[in-house]
Amino acid sequence: MSDTVTSRLAGFHKLPMEERLARIGQMFRLTEAELEHLRGESALDLTVANQMIENAVGTFSLPLGLGLNLNVNGRDYLVPMAVEEPSVVAAVSFASKIVREAGGFTAEADESMMIGQVQVSNYGDPGLASEKILEAKEQILALANSFHPAMVARGGGARDVEVRLLPAPEGPRGEPLLIVHLLIDAQEAMGANLINTMAEGVAPLIEQLTGGRVYLRILSNLADKRLARATCRIPLPLLADFGLPGEVIAEGIAQASRFAEADPYRAATHNKGVMNGIDAVAIATGQDWRSIEAGAHAFACRKGQYRPLSTWYLEEGHLVGRIELPLALGLVGGPIKIHPGAQVALKLMRATSVRELSMVFAAVGLAQNFAALRALGSVGIQKGHMAMHARSVAVTAGARGGDVEKVANLLVKAGHVKVEKAREILANLPPETPAIATLTNG
Repeated sequence: MSDTVTSRLAGFHKLPMEERLARIGQMFRLTEAELEHLRGESALDLTVANQMIENAVGTFSLPLGLGLNLNVNGRDYLVPMAVEEPSVVAAVSFASKIVREAGGFTAEADESMMIGQVQVSNYGDPGLASEKILEAKEQILALANSFHPAMVARGGGARDVEVRLLPAPEGPRGEPLLIVHLLIDAQEAMGANLINTMAEGVAPLIEQLTGGRVYLRILSNLADKRLARATCRIPLPLLADFGLPGEVIAEGIAQASRFAEADPYRAATHNKGVMNGIDAVAIATGQDWRSIEAGAHAFACRKGQYRPLSTWYLEEGHLVGRIELPLALGLVGGPIKIHPGAQVALKLMRATSVRELSMVFAAVGLAQNFAALRALGSVGIQKGHMAMHARSVAVTAGARGGDVEKVANLLVKAGHVKVEKAREILANLPPETPAIATLTNG
């Protein structure tokens, strides 16, 4: 299958839905059941939904699109993206096409090291308590690993113990916080359940060692030992667009990056653009996107000010982009085991390890960010976004089939993308248009 997969599918967006599905089905050798899930004909079974959450009353669907043109470390990826916002999938596809022409993304990812935290109080002397914990490190690790012997047999499990002493939030009169970190290799899992089990399992031993009382024992979603990074180098001529030379577009992107580095108000929106892409892939593939979001934003604050996850600068005739963020992903466990849609999405991704998956996620985030900054630093974000939004407005107004594009184009040309205007345009289309008949008949 890998020999026949390409992310460069020219004209894919122009194909009817069934032709897109047929092409993807052939490329990935999808079963009829898998195609049914993509069509929405075989939704998440209510019995499965009831097992996944409490008080289930149904299921909820989002559009699933494919990000095209992505090439990471010389390998092509078609990226499933579940998202309701117009332009997200198109932006990733367009940005990836430009980067592809420049040689693609280069990416790397750390091993799957996660942090379990154990909070100790009433421990007496902080120095002595810390010393006792570190002296018993091997004992603590052995106990932690006893709760997941299968993980240890696969080469994972608890690897190290750290002790952190934090100032009391009440000030000098309060007891400093003593926090024990278990460093755990979760391998191909996101790891939340196994980390929590280990942290809870070693708590009695830590209490015994320190004479203190353990309260919280849970994973940290700031997975800063599980980082993924992606970079790209784009020759300036490839950036020319909007009637502007590549040097002008590149300067706008670099200036937008400087703005985000200096100002948290801008950095928040900059990073929202990054996460537009990452969240969409995370939802499609059954990842814990809330954990990813929390970790990314906490990581953005690691230097004492909220900063951008990605940066862009000019170097020797190229625009260079870099991104680094924590990505705690999984290929096993959680909803991945039981959600058929997530299983199909992961089949389309073709990632053979969570490290590879993390590299693709990072590249998607950088591509999404590039697309946004490219527009922001030149003609503005609304031109492209409104073109996509106009299609949704046209459908809401009653347009169908070929009339959707006609109405959307006229809305953008009029500069008034509203449902009322769309209805007015639709009413004035030639009477033989199918959408008019539909509107008239009901």
